[in-house]
Amino acid sequence: MATIQYRLEPNPLTTPASYKLRFVHQGIGGYDAVAARLALKNPTWSADMIKAILQGGMEEIGEMLIEGMQITLENAFTFRPSLHARLDSPDDPLPPMDELLDVTASASQPFVKAVRQNAHLERLPPEEKAPVILSAKDTVLELNDVLNSAGVLRLSGSNLAFDKSKPDCGCVIEGTDGGATVQTQFASISDTEILLVPHLPAQAHPWNNEFAVSVSTQYTEHGTLRTGTYGRRLRSPLVLSGFGANNPQDVGILTSNAAAPYVKATAAEMTASEQIRIQAVLDARSGQLTFSLLAMQEHGAAGDAVTVAANGDYVLPGFSGSAVSSLSVKVENYADLVTLIRSGYHGRMVDVLDMGM
Repeated sequence: MATIQYRLEPNPLTTPASYKLRFVHQGIGGYDAVAARLALKNPTWSADMIKAILQGGMEEIGEMLIEGMQITLENAFTFRPSLHARLDSPDDPLPPMDELLDVTASASQPFVKAVRQNAHLERLPPEEKAPVILSAKDTVLELNDVLNSAGVLRLSGSNLAFDKSKPDCGCVIEGTDGGATVQTQFASISDTEILLVPHLPAQAHPWNNEFAVSVSTQYTEHGTLRTGTYGRRLRSPLVLSGFGANNPQDVGILTSNAAAPYVKATAAEMTASEQIRIQAVLDARSGQLTFSLLAMQEHGAAGDAVTVAANGDYVLPGFSGSAVSSLSVKVENYADLVTLIRSGYHGRMVDVLDMGM
């Protein structure tokens, strides 16, 4: 019997930790695979003819979308153009086409229902024993997924213990722009928790504040080396000095390993130095991107969210009790920022900003 296979794996996005089902594909089919299967069921049709019809059909769907149509294949799929833009006035110019226009495809309920009714699931055994990092938290700032060189990083999970005396075993922090540092300053190492004072590798630019952390160990004296990498990226605080003055220098924020920042902090209204956070959230359904300022405490005070729809300048209001009443930012690469937040941060990215006068 054909089955849909899956494995259970830790979900690092939840607190406390939970498990999710990961689909394990048994091959990837394309035009050739579909055409071959149809030809077996319909011997009077050649696989080449079927493939040509399938490809021609998709090309025609593209042409119909260009003509402004919605295409509904009964009991199968619906294709439609979708538009994403925020205009401050009706006369504003539209953003570039690669930021404005998208194509959505959705399966019909009869199609999904038929798959569900006929599918059988098969749970695969766990993969070989390896370190699993479920969470990473800076214990000084009390924030998850923050890599603070002035703090202590707590890694929690399972099978984490390693022997520091073995040359290939240890904990490594690696910059996504390059460079890796083997960690040497530990408070404790156990199967379920590692406490360390992090030493960060240098990266090419100040806005390259994105890192990965991994643990490598051997479970027996002559066993195979096993490595586990935390599923989320860590971000170190960014220093914004002179922002209480009239002419602060622009500082790159909310970027990955790019050679130029996706967003810059350009100015601030503030009465004292303070640490705050900036949050970028991408709505999975609407595709809307918003920025807001946050207090340093999780679920603490927050400023009003500002919708970001394209490259340009935006002013983010502060929140009650903060010395920062507003922060001005300039989005310089909206498209890559959206891609980063969607694919690398599961819809939410946060930077810690050390705002200095």
